[in-house]
Amino acid sequence: MLKYSINIIIFLFSITLYSQSKVIDHSEYKDRYGLRVGVDIFQPIYSIFDEDKKGLEFVADYRISKRFFIASEFGYSEATNQEDFYNYYTNGQYIKVGADFNAYKNWLGLENVIVIGLRYAFSKFDQTVNEYTVNADPFLPPQTISTPVSYDGLNAQWIELVLGIKAEIIHNVFLGFSFRGNQMINSKEPENFKNLYVPGFNRVYLNDNGFSFNYTISYLIPLYRK
Repeated sequence: MLKYSINIIIFLFSITLYSQSKVIDHSEYKDRYGLRVGVDIFQPIYSIFDEDKKGLEFVADYRISKRFFIASEFGYSEATNQEDFYNYYTNGQYIKVGADFNAYKNWLGLENVIVIGLRYAFSKFDQTVNEYTVNADPFLPPQTISTPVSYDGLNAQWIELVLGIKAEIIHNVFLGFSFRGNQMINSKEPENFKNLYVPGFNRVYLNDNGFSFNYTISYLIPLYRK
């Protein structure tokens, strides 16, 4: 997965460098401001190859100054995960809100973005333990309990550091990639069961941290110039 991520970053940078040849030489040129909306194309494609993982994420950002954007992502996710002694299913929705800074200084007329951003994220979800293995007596074989146990009304809040890129491949259409380092703030967990997977956060590792990423295609709706 890391190899694919590196390849897409190289590809997007190549597009950015190529597009720099399209420079507008105009002393009174004004930047475009507007709403960019799109979708993460990775999750629907990945679910074709892994039926245990499904989801859909929509993305949006709104330019508020020359280098800053208000940004948000929202979607849903469902996943079945297998651990050493139990199998569980998670499904729920999430929303992320925050801001992005464009660290790339474009040539005149270009609107490519190297993203450095921050998000606050909230997820509401349910967990179902499909089956679990009990080995209370070391002299007896393990016993697998296959009666599902459901936990509803769970939630989690976390912060994300965002690093990514958005490159305009054709007029108003942007292809993007972002990597997110996640740190959990708090999480409502069921009794005797830890939230090891949270929609939007993905796998929760030690110290309540984790990572996620997306590949997006988005469209810019220009509203005004200044």
